[in-house]
Amino acid sequence: MAGKKFKAASAKVDSKKRYTIADAFNLVVDVAPAKFDETVDVAFRLGIDPKQSDQQVRGAIALPNGLGKTVRVVVFAKGPKEAEAKNAGADYVGADDLVEKIQGGWLDFDKAIATPDMMGTVSKVAKILGPRGLMPNPKVGTVTMNVGDAVTAEKKGKLDFRVDKAGILHAGIGKKSMGSTKLLENFNVLLGAVVKAKPSSSKGQYLRSITVSSTMGPGIALDVNEAQATGAN
Repeated sequence: MAGKKFKAASAKVDSKKRYTIADAFNLVVDVAPAKFDETVDVAFRLGIDPKQSDQQVRGAIALPNGLGKTVRVVVFAKGPKEAEAKNAGADYVGADDLVEKIQGGWLDFDKAIATPDMMGTVSKVAKILGPRGLMPNPKVGTVTMNVGDAVTAEKKGKLDFRVDKAGILHAGIGKKSMGSTKLLENFNVLLGAVVKAKPSSSKGQYLRSITVSSTMGPGIALDVNEAQATGAN
């Protein structure tokens, strides 16, 4: 059945066409075939050499419409910062007890934040958190003394993005149920951030291709020239 639905959805997408951003987001919502609320993903193929340390593309942004899902946040903190995190809505706050929970196999969260003084404690579970992309990192604002602001930002739907070893940047920007307008607004913010993050040492065409798709739907290719112009504004 899933195969039939995918074929029907694919039939509505011209694989040779490069769609305008607006048309692509109307289409991705229209052709999403599953009954569940699919995530809408974007893939940027970038003209960089990811093997070069000065050509890494990464960052973190607050999306105007969030991610359309509940984000579960844990915080490594003690004392007044523990209270600040709890007041901001953190799902779990702790120190050595949090490390023990994680070592025991508990990973029921989406983001981890830590105050700088707690990083020695966090390092005990680095081998567990790191491969899952859950390790607190100062580059994306998850190692900070401003834990209240950090928790609030993550809860609203802060998006961390980074290029992979193949030079492709994947990011989920929301749920199908949010509708094309909100998804498009989220995409434009991400697009601007990706364009802004272009390494100075990157030569030639930076945005090689951009594809948007839902979890179970076909890929829809965007007009790169329009995207470049939009992202630069």
